[in-house]
Amino acid sequence: MSTRAQYLCTASFLLGLVASAPALAQGEPALLGFSGPHATQERALEARFDAKVSSEEMRGWLEQLSSAPNHVGAAHDKANAEFLLQKFKAFGFDAKIETFEVLYPTPLSESLDLLGPSPYHAALREPPMAGDRTSTQTDHALPPYLAYQGDGDVTGDLVYVNYGMPEDYEALERLGVSVKGKIVIARYGQGWRGLKPQLAEEHGAIGALIYSDPADDGYGQGDVWPKGPHRPPASVQRGSVQKMMIYPGDPLTPGIGAVAGAKRLSRAEAKTLLKIPALPISYADAKPFLEALKGPEAPAAFRGGLPIAYHVGGSGETSVHLAVKSDWSLKTIYDVIAVMKGKGEPDQWIIRGNHHDGWAFGAEDPLSGQVALLEEAKAIGELARTGWKPKRTLVYASWDAEEPGLIGSTEWAEAHADELKAKAVAYVNSDSNDRGFFEAEGSHALQTLVNQVADDVADPEKGVSISARMRANLRVKALAPRASEDVKREAALAKSGAELPLAPLGSGSDYSAFLQHLGVASLNIGFGGEGSSGGVYHSIYDSYDHYIRFGDPGLSYGAALTRTGGRLMLRLADADLIPMRFAPVAEAASLYLAEIKALNTRMADGDKVIADLRVDHGFELASDPQAPVAAPPLKPATVKLDFSPLEQAISRLSASASAFDAAYAAHGEGLAQKRATDLDAALVKMEHGLTAPEGLPGRPWFQHLLYAPGVLTGYGAKTLPGVREAIEGRRFEEAATYIRLTARTLNAYSDQLDTAKALLSPTP
Repeated sequence: MSTRAQYLCTASFLLGLVASAPALAQGEPALLGFSGPHATQERALEARFDAKVSSEEMRGWLEQLSSAPNHVGAAHDKANAEFLLQKFKAFGFDAKIETFEVLYPTPLSESLDLLGPSPYHAALREPPMAGDRTSTQTDHALPPYLAYQGDGDVTGDLVYVNYGMPEDYEALERLGVSVKGKIVIARYGQGWRGLKPQLAEEHGAIGALIYSDPADDGYGQGDVWPKGPHRPPASVQRGSVQKMMIYPGDPLTPGIGAVAGAKRLSRAEAKTLLKIPALPISYADAKPFLEALKGPEAPAAFRGGLPIAYHVGGSGETSVHLAVKSDWSLKTIYDVIAVMKGKGEPDQWIIRGNHHDGWAFGAEDPLSGQVALLEEAKAIGELARTGWKPKRTLVYASWDAEEPGLIGSTEWAEAHADELKAKAVAYVNSDSNDRGFFEAEGSHALQTLVNQVADDVADPEKGVSISARMRANLRVKALAPRASEDVKREAALAKSGAELPLAPLGSGSDYSAFLQHLGVASLNIGFGGEGSSGGVYHSIYDSYDHYIRFGDPGLSYGAALTRTGGRLMLRLADADLIPMRFAPVAEAASLYLAEIKALNTRMADGDKVIADLRVDHGFELASDPQAPVAAPPLKPATVKLDFSPLEQAISRLSASASAFDAAYAAHGEGLAQKRATDLDAALVKMEHGLTAPEGLPGRPWFQHLLYAPGVLTGYGAKTLPGVREAIEGRRFEEAATYIRLTARTLNAYSDQLDTAKALLSPTP
């Protein structure tokens, strides 16, 4: 162990003790769900847990797990699963590997050529980098590619579509540029990668390229690897373009586990597969293609950081040949599942997960989070050796095939759906982890629990709680000239000492199947904002050498994640009553309703402004005759909607939540065993009450009506999604339908709360 590593490990442990000292000195603030004496015991248990956490141990695991390519189908991916299995068993868990057979295409051949007077053959590879030891070990790595792209051999004119988002296509339409029958090139950013070729396909393109512009994650951000952390010229961001906003998981087995003998769709029937060929490329490869473009000069918003004049093309003067062929066979994936059975309520499960597969070496994404989870399981196992046992069952999962489409977690959740709906109390997820500030998203019923845990974990750099540091950061961010109203509102809460709200969950990691399909209360936690690993995201340079320099040197924030996740798991497992509060759910729903009402009004006002400009010929008069820009396309007029069913349902929810929370605080401690058991059983099913069997329009797999990934955001969350996305898409009849459906769902949820509250009434 190096001197620096010893210091970081020891400092993290001491800071953990210091952070808990003020709470003890003040008479131990109450812990949600615990009686007073039990709260004291719980804090003592957590201090023992902290003492068993070792950053140096995590560092060794990280180096081993990221020592070879670990994509789905790689020998090292399976070896990592077997290594994790043995570790969980050594920690005292009952562990096994569950396998699934899933469709996973891997590239057989790829080529990209610029034709014409200045031909260029794209390298489509990432060279070894000095100081990055594993970058030379690419014999078993897959080349840069996009999983679930459509294969094909096409030649066509090239069009630059900026980020490839809907507003970019509107801008091109106003310039008179079409992508129909052409190949598009888009830059990463401003939206999920899978939307870029999908929208290109919907606009009639025959192929798609995605590149990383240096303005976004290369030299425009600072020094590039190996001098600094940012993306070097030949680095390529791999990724999946599966249409996960329809459903994640194996494309051929939606809604069921991809086990042997499962009924499978044909590839032609699968709704989540792209039809056109697509490739990711580096900015070194992108430059000759973009430099060759003619046609209109790109609007200001389209211009990136390459030393060229950006044009949009579409003039027929830049011909490109793109060819991709893949092996579309089934591959075996390996989920590691480790269980520590509860001694009091074995049929109530607290589930913790992180994935172990990567696109190449995956040191930051996902193994930085995986080793923190492994250290957490180790510390819990050591507590169990001293005689402690959790009241509820702990389930630790290391998922495979997250990167291509949340596949391992989704297939496991679908295969065990009935059991999870009956037993799963909560799912706690992590993924990549870096140095910086605590970040938490998830079900608002768990908001108070998360805030209390954040008050009790020390930040390894500052010696204050991670909550105090997060609050300070919010207040500083609110000073920025363009700070959003959300940041300003949260900064005010941070200053007041009130609970900080959880961010809503969209998609992009392994919580989706639990929360949005099964209705299991879920969290996603991690640290970031100071580490600099994003510049090598999904490339071969996401390596141990890069991470240990720029992500989380010393893994002190890995230890902080271990202590945070460990406390969440211990408190959820050991609380006398499941630690949930529901006023935050009502508050979030009220805020989301205010947002969509404002959206509806803003769209109507915008329609009037555009209509007035059309009448006054404003667009024609403002357009430069030498570079004409047409008026925005006509859209269906905005309908002012009747939100009263939702207003009434949320008003009722606020009353029911307040009444339940008050009764829980007043009568929860010392509740008779039968009532406590019945109440816990009711709380397990509360999040289910926010789902509807109808699901969301066009994507019934997503059943949660409070949070979902957006159809046009991918990873980003849409709240009250059935209503919000219908308004944004100007489908106002659909919006009215989902106002009623969401109101019905929230009223049924209030009924559940009222029934649960009755269990808290004083016993006659």
